[in-house]
Parts: sequence; C-alpha cells; structure tokens
Amino acid sequence: MDFSIPKDLVDYLAKIDAFVQAEIKPLQAQDDNERFFDHRREWARTDFDKDGLPRPEWEALLEKAKALADKAGFFRFSLPKEFGGQGGGNLWMAVIREHLATQGLGLHNDLQNEHSVVGNFPFIVMLRDFGTQEQKEKFIRGSLERKIRVTFGLTEPHHGSDATHMETRAVRETRDGVAGWLINGEKMWTTGMHTASHCSLFARTSGEDGDAKGITAFLVPTTTPGVKVEEYMWTFNMPTDHPRVSFTNVWVPESAMFGQIDRGLALAQAFVHENRIRQAASSLGAAAYCVNESVKYANQRKPFGKPLSVNQGIQFPLVELATQIEMLRLLIRKTAWEMDSMPHPEVEKRLSDKVSMCNYWANRLCCEAADRAMQVHGGIGYSRHKAFEHIYRHHRRYRITEGSEEIQMRKVAGYLFGFMGPNKRA
Repeated sequence: MDFSIPKDLVDYLAKIDAFVQAEIKPLQAQDDNERFFDHRREWARTDFDKDGLPRPEWEALLEKAKALADKAGFFRFSLPKEFGGQGGGNLWMAVIREHLATQGLGLHNDLQNEHSVVGNFPFIVMLRDFGTQEQKEKFIRGSLERKIRVTFGLTEPHHGSDATHMETRAVRETRDGVAGWLINGEKMWTTGMHTASHCSLFARTSGEDGDAKGITAFLVPTTTPGVKVEEYMWTFNMPTDHPRVSFTNVWVPESAMFGQIDRGLALAQAFVHENRIRQAASSLGAAAYCVNESVKYANQRKPFGKPLSVNQGIQFPLVELATQIEMLRLLIRKTAWEMDSMPHPEVEKRLSDKVSMCNYWANRLCCEAADRAMQVHGGIGYSRHKAFEHIYRHHRRYRITEGSEEIQMRKVAGYLFGFMGPNKRA
C-alpha cells in the first residue's frame, strides 16, 4: 500500500501554482477586480436590478481567466486527448480540486459557478458517449471555444429527486415533412439559461410516471419559439442564474434528440460519479481552508492576555474537524483511485456507495467547518470581510443539488443492506 501522492502529480500542482501566481493573480489585482472577492463580492457580482443575474463584467473576468488557463494547457486537463485535454483521471482531479479550494477564494477557483482554472466538462463527456457524430462536431467544438453553452433541464417545480415522475411530455409531430417532437412542460434550476444557446431538455416520451425507461433528452435551442424564462429564483448565495423555464408547444426536429429514445436517464447519470467525487474534493479543500484559517487566528488572537488557542473550547471542535478532514481525504483519494481502475459502468455497480459517502459527508463537513470558523473568529468571522459566510452559503447548496444527502444516504443503505450493488440479495 502506498498513500503518497505521485511525484508527477506533485510537480503538476506546482506548475498550476506558478501559473496562478504569474497570470491569474495579476489579473485579479487589475481594475479593482478584487471587488469580486472581498467584502463587496455579492454586490459586485450581482445585478440586483436585473433579476439578480450575474453582472456581465463578472462573467467576462471569469472568461478571461479560463482563456489564460486554456492557453497555458491547464483548463482542459480532465478531457480526453482528442479534445485537447490530458486525460486527467479521477484521482488527479480530486487532488487538484482539493488543492485549489484549500487556497480560499480567488479567480483561480471560485466554485459559486463552478469556475476553476482546471475545468470540469461533464457535458462534453456526455456528448462523446451519447451524441451523434454531427452533434459531437458542433457542440464539443462550440463548447470548448465557449461559443455554445448548454444548460441542463431535468428538475421540475414539482419533481426533483423523483425525476422519473417528470410532467414534461414530448410527442411525435411532423412539420413540413420533417419528423420531430412537440414538447410541453416546465423546468426549474436550469442554471446558465441567461447565456445558454441550448437546453439539454428531458421529457417523457413513453411509459408511465415512475418508469425509468421512457424519458428522452433533446438539445433544444433557447431561441426556439415557446421557450420562456418565467423567473430567476433568488438563492441563498447570489448572483442567480437559476431560472424556472416553461416550454410551450416547442417543436424540434428528430435530429435534436440526444442519445437513444426512451433511454435519457442514462445521460443524466453518465457523469454523476465523476462530478460527485470532484465536488467532494472541493468541499474537502474548502473545509480544510476554514480549519487552517481558524488555527492561524486562534494562535494570533490574545483575549485576556493569552492566545485563544490555549482554550480547549477552541481546540476540541477544530480537532474533531481536522480528524474528519484527514479521514475523508483518504476515502476520497482511495475511491477516486478505484474509479480510475475500472470502466465507468462498473463504478455504478461496485463503487457508487463509496462515491456517495464521500460526497454527502464532504458537503456536510464543509458547512460545519465554515460555521466553526465563524465562531472561532467571532464578529469578524460573521462579517463579509472573511470568506466563511460565502463558503457556507455556497457549499450549503451541495447538500441538495449534487443529489440530496438523503438520496445519497439511501444509495449507501442500498449497498449496505443488499438492496443493490455487489451484495444484492436475490
């Protein structure tokens, strides 16, 4: 057994750090771009007079950082080599994501909107595995050039985790001799709709409510008649790009179908394990940041003439968090390493419970660490002059959106009690 990080990965982290120091930090320091990261961040990023949407100058800054990272060869690291990437596996991505999040807020890595100098591309992997050749050529190239952006239309106002009960329907309809589909329904949390060119829209095409089979995905241009943003949902962490969208008599040709008919849920689940393990690593890194900053502050702060850190009331909660961080780090890296050793379909069959363990516990741990950091720092910890409130508000969402922790705990229970997984009972 060898628990050390490979030397080439250590060297790669050093290259990322050098790039961030040389090109990203100077960009962050220009033109008062610090306003997007200091105590002004929520107001600097949010246009409260325009539905709470991200300000264009904020999103433009993120695009500049991504372009620099792409030019330097880091942005596409996780992608297969045929797409300009380096085929970075789950272990490397987990270590990199943790490393970047441990450094706190900054233009190098701001997960409020999944921004990082080392990108994550679940949609491109979906296209590779499920798209037609024409779709691959159009959407992969367009996405990498940031000319095409696809949002995800799965959740509905009345259906979240129970996606198989979705009410959106698609029925066959031919127009002007062209075979196609007529779609009606409503979606929620279609993140990025304000700049999206397409929506990967899921609709029931056959079967009954609750059936896993019978749901189909479509790539619907956002300019299609009948597509309408009804409202942007204001969230715990602002800005918001999470709207409720209606689809009224939306017609698309047969070529818009994404993947096999009636097998659309396979797309929705195709990248869930990679996403969850990488996101778990980010939450782990943010938790470590909160603990490290708290230790530093407790050593420096001297109420009543002695360091705050001599008090066991300060020590013990941070000790418990540090212990959980250390244990979780090992589980995340072991799980990521095991994921890299098997074909993707095998992960669902053999390892899905471990991925869920990592994800739900990391998200909960991050929230606890941010809350404890506020307490250790006192009033200044509660203020926006520290990053803890931002970290808490952002990572609190992952206990819901990355597959709610209750759903993930059910997955673990299914494996544990033999309802599913390698020990499934007859």
